[in-house]
Amino acid sequence: MEIYKIMEKEKALVAFEQYKIRRFYDEQNETWYFSIIDVVAALTDSVNPRDYWFKMKNRVKTEDGFELSTTQTALL
Repeated sequence: MEIYKIMEKEKALVAFEQYKIRRFYDEQNETWYFSIIDVVAALTDSVNPRDYWFKMKNRVKTEDGFELSTTQTALL
């Protein structure tokens, strides 16, 4: 059974080890969106995952010439 058919709400938390990762399911596009800040926190154990993400985006843009972010707003 597909996970989005199990979900009763559009917004939900998913646990990854001890971290809670915010996510949103867009039923129209059948796509999950995850909070990149929450994912960065879980994968890097950074004290400040927002700053880590900001610095990584700038480094990739400078070194590789492309942007990692879109104009999406933050998940609340």
